[in-house]
Amino acid sequence: MKPLRLKSPAKVNLFFRVLNKRPDGYHDIASLYHAIDFYDHVTVSLSNRDAVTCSDLTIPTDHTNLVYKARDAFRLALNKSFFAEIDIEKAIPAGAGLGGGSSNAATVLWALNELTGHPFNKDQLCEIGAELGSDVPFFFSSGSAYCTGRGEIMLNVPSPQINHLSLVLPGLFVATPKVYSKCIPDAVSSENPDSLLESGRWVNDLEPAAMLVEPKLAHIKSDLEKQFSRVVMSGSGSAFVCEGLGSLPIQLVTRTAWY
Repeated sequence: MKPLRLKSPAKVNLFFRVLNKRPDGYHDIASLYHAIDFYDHVTVSLSNRDAVTCSDLTIPTDHTNLVYKARDAFRLALNKSFFAEIDIEKAIPAGAGLGGGSSNAATVLWALNELTGHPFNKDQLCEIGAELGSDVPFFFSSGSAYCTGRGEIMLNVPSPQINHLSLVLPGLFVATPKVYSKCIPDAVSSENPDSLLESGRWVNDLEPAAMLVEPKLAHIKSDLEKQFSRVVMSGSGSAFVCEGLGSLPIQLVTRTAWY
């Protein structure tokens, strides 16, 4: 069977509420996730050996990579032995809050399901994905979803109305565990997530914590707010989603002048 080469999209969070810390160490969140037209490409093929390669040589391709874990999880769920080669062409930066690794893992699950004759339905793929990471199930959604729990419970919703979206990539790596370690749920916003979903307002409870981890983010947001009508950090950062000023549906903005 021919290899499958698939687009693996990034996501942004248009609002992100951190509700409480759970006994298992995760946080309950409520967030509006939205897939955007910014992709990695993932190629998956059945083979006579296992291999994971990546165009970004800074990203490990061993058992710590989510695509490696996705292949193993799919194989375990299928209860059948096979080998697969996976190649990732990266465009989505790591540590940006854009879900690149989770998207790659979901894409591998989807590809393996295609290559092995569709043994699982979408709900079952979501269940496998949820064991890999909180964001993985979103990438089986319709493209816009209201996500709760630790992020794995999703409700498909209509695409939000955004007047020219710009995605700002400052080029800073921000580690998600460090950001969550600085986040105090009782000290963040008290906005009702359902109201945020209805009103379309943007807010991210992880911003203060991310700015403690990486103070440059505060200066970057301040600068962006002078140029765009709305600005919010995506996930745990470092990317920012901005509305206004632009002629493209999605405009990628990369700069180093902020720092």
